Parts: sequence; C-alpha cells; structure tokens
Amino acid sequence: MTAAKEGTGTFAPLRQKVFAVLWVATVIGNTGSFIRDVASSWLVTDLSATPAAVSTVQAAATLPIFLLAIPAGVLSDILDRRKFLIVVQLLLAATSLCLLFLSATGLQSVSSLIALTFVGGIGAALVAPTWQAIVPELVSRQDVKGAVALNSLGINIARAIGPALGGLLLASFGAAVTYGVDVISYVFVIAALLWWRRTLSEDDVLAERFFGAFRAGLRYARASHELHVVLLRAAVFFAFSSAIWALLPLVARQLLGGALVMPRLRARMDADGLLLLSAVLTAAVMGVLSLAPAQWVAVVVLLVCGAAWITALTTLNSTAQAILPNWVRGRTLAVYLTVFNGAMTGGSLAWGAIAEAIGVPFTLAVAAIGLLCVGVVFHAMKLPKGEADLIPSNHWPEPLTSEPVEHDRGPVLVLIEYTVDKVDRSEFLKALARLSHERRRDGAYGWGVTEDAADTGRMVEWFMVESWAEHLRQHKRVSKADADIQEDVRRFHKGPAAPVVHHLLAINRPHLG
Repeated sequence: MTAAKEGTGTFAPLRQKVFAVLWVATVIGNTGSFIRDVASSWLVTDLSATPAAVSTVQAAATLPIFLLAIPAGVLSDILDRRKFLIVVQLLLAATSLCLLFLSATGLQSVSSLIALTFVGGIGAALVAPTWQAIVPELVSRQDVKGAVALNSLGINIARAIGPALGGLLLASFGAAVTYGVDVISYVFVIAALLWWRRTLSEDDVLAERFFGAFRAGLRYARASHELHVVLLRAAVFFAFSSAIWALLPLVARQLLGGALVMPRLRARMDADGLLLLSAVLTAAVMGVLSLAPAQWVAVVVLLVCGAAWITALTTLNSTAQAILPNWVRGRTLAVYLTVFNGAMTGGSLAWGAIAEAIGVPFTLAVAAIGLLCVGVVFHAMKLPKGEADLIPSNHWPEPLTSEPVEHDRGPVLVLIEYTVDKVDRSEFLKALARLSHERRRDGAYGWGVTEDAADTGRMVEWFMVESWAEHLRQHKRVSKADADIQEDVRRFHKGPAAPVVHHLLAINRPHLG
C-alpha cells in the first residue's frame, strides 16, 4: 500500500505542529552550523594551508562524536531530552561567541580554532543522538518513518543553504559576522525548545541509571547482528570517502540534489544498490578531481559527489533507525554515530598524512580505487530490511515471588525447562539459538542451554541478568518480533503445561556465614 493510500506521505509529519516547529528550528540551527564550518575552513587555510592543518580541523570536529556519542546516547535515554538539548545549545552558542570574539580581535590562531572546533564537536556529540531519539515523541507512530526522512531532508536543505550563505557572508562581511549569524541561529533553536511543552512520563520505578543504561546499550549493540552489518558497511564507506572532505574544505559540499533524487532512486533500487551507487559515484568524483580539472568541471562533479554522499547517509541512517526499538534507540544510534565519526576521524587524519607524503592528487586517486574496491566487495553483505515489528509485546507475565524483591538485588539466574522430543532436538536448538540473540539484546549478559543427564528430553535454557530491576525491564523490552521467536521455540515443548520458569536470586555473601 502506498503512503498516499494510507493517508500519510513524505510531508505528513509537518501537519503536527510541534514537529513542524522543531523541524524548522533544526533546519535554521544546522544552517548556522554549516555557515560556521565555512568560516572555520576558510580561516584554517588562511592561517596554515598545509593538508595536515586542514585535516586536523576536520578531525577536531568529528573526534568528540567518536569519543562521546555513546555516553551522550545514554544521557538521551535517561534524562529529560528537552532540558538536555537546551543546555547543549547554550554551550554551542557560547563556542561560536568565542570564535566571533577571536576573529573580530585578530587573535584567532590554528590552535584556538582547533580547540573551539573540538568544543563544538563535543556539543554535536551530545545532541546528535537526542535529536534523533525524540522523533517518536513528536509524531504519531505511522508518521515516524516520514519524520526520519524529513529530518534527513532538513539536514540536506541546511547543507545546500549553509555553505552558500556562509561563503556570501564571509566574502562580504568577514569571519566575525559569519560566526555571529551562527550565534543567532541558536536563538531560534533554544526558543523552539522552550516553547515545546514536552509530555513528561510518570516516575518510573524501573528508571535506568547511567552506568546500568550504558551497559544495557552496549549489550544490545554487541548482540544485534543486523546492527553489526550496518556498522561495518558504514565504517568501510566513510573511511575511504572521508578523503574528499578532509582534503577539500570547499564551499560547494553536500547539496540538495541528493535529497530530490532519493525518492526516484528508492523506487528503482534497494538499500544495497543505493550504497553501491554512492560508492561508485564518490570514487569517480575523486578520480576526476585527482586530475586537477577545470573549475567548472570540479563544481559539477562536486554536485554529483554531494548527491552520492547524501544518498549513502540517508540509506545507512534509515536502515539503522528501522532495526532499533525505542527503548534503546538513543544509545544504539550513538553507536552508529561513533562508528561513522570514528571512520571520518581516522580517515581524515590518515588521508591528510598520506597527502603530506605523496600529494593531494595521488591521495585522491588511491582513495578512489580503495572505495570502489570495498564498495563492490561489501555489496555482497546485504543490509537488513528493517521490517520486524519492534513494538513491545508485553506478553510476558510478571514473575511470581513469595515476597517483594529489592530492585538492585542480583544477579538473577533465569531457568526455563522444556520437554523436547528427540526427533525435534536439532530444530529446537536452532530456534533456541535465534532466541539467544534476543535474550542478550534485551539484558542478559550470559546465556546457555543444558540437558538432563537422566532424561535427554528435558532441556533447560538459562540466562543471567545483572539485577532484578534489569530483569523486569527485560520483560518490557520484548518486541512483537521477539515474541514470535519465543513462540517458535515453545512449539517444540511437549509437556502437559507451559515450560516451567524459575527465577534464582544470588544470596549476598554476608548471609552465607
């Protein structure tokens, strides 16, 4: 069924006032960020035109996201997201004010530019997963995909407007005024966030704390094979394609053309085809630029590169969004951002060093060949479809206890007894292996299966959870897709009743004496 027939479409989320206001504010804010980037890129080439200096500024912008994205994702899942975003926007505005002051007084240096770019990167690291995680709060369930697409479109619009406007401001008024416009953009973002009256959830007795939430997010990322595919495909693409952005801090970067052609491309190609096309086009552009073409040719191929870059970003981000449940969305998107920015940071530094040794043209040629090779090789590793129903099923009954259990008590050992016919043993174990991934994603740090030596038909699945509260959260995290996997396992059980479940609690050492 098409989006139109369902009564929703690409721009349907904009009918919802809160999303529309915040979307416009983020477009303005992102435009300001790109304006700032243009000023910084121009300044660094004035202060030091060496490839190493240019690539170090690029690395300073992306390194904080690599280092802090996961902690930021944890914060986005456990703090009031609105207040958190306001505080970070104030930090970013203060950073641009410092850049304005240093530029206006002539005190700007490569070191100060790198340092403030690094602080701006810290702010970007803190807000990136939060902006993405609030989408389900702003729109109805059927509009979430459209809202994600509009967010990508908004970034593309900012990429189209920001560099051009930044170049115009820089040429007409200088770096100080250009940074001032970026400061003004934060006023709009903060005003929109203050206007938004976020619906606060009731106090949750099972609310996660930072380190527990951090561990839960890493467990999910470690156990999700679908996420591993997305992360690997993103890492190899951005590690090679980062060469063009690390070495060419030009005004004409990622433009709106990619956003406009994406719907037509999606109608003809799947996600894997789009990512391969992006790799081929980006490699071709780098190959052309390595030949030092005429200026008009360079502009044309950079437009093509911008479209290819946007296609890759949108494809990978949409795939990551589609495979993540809401409870861990901020943390796991942060893992994706960590890989993305880690690849960009490492790539920027590596290509800058290579360019120092062999020159920019040869470096672009090497990167083009490498990107083309990995694009073709990794095309065989298909991206996940993201079609699973990740809405919580709430089908697990509350565990029975003889008396209340303290939430921080643990670890907890859960035993589930199955009776399985010998002829079904192989298929049962295969189904149970699939279930093990779900157990680990939702909170288990250890999992296994055993059989009774006296009765090989009696098999016991076991898994460990770090606390009673974490096990209760595990009950709430099981999605409808996971419930289907559990039902596939249960159909092999031949006992007269449902599989027997035991919850065993660790006894604290002082009570063992």
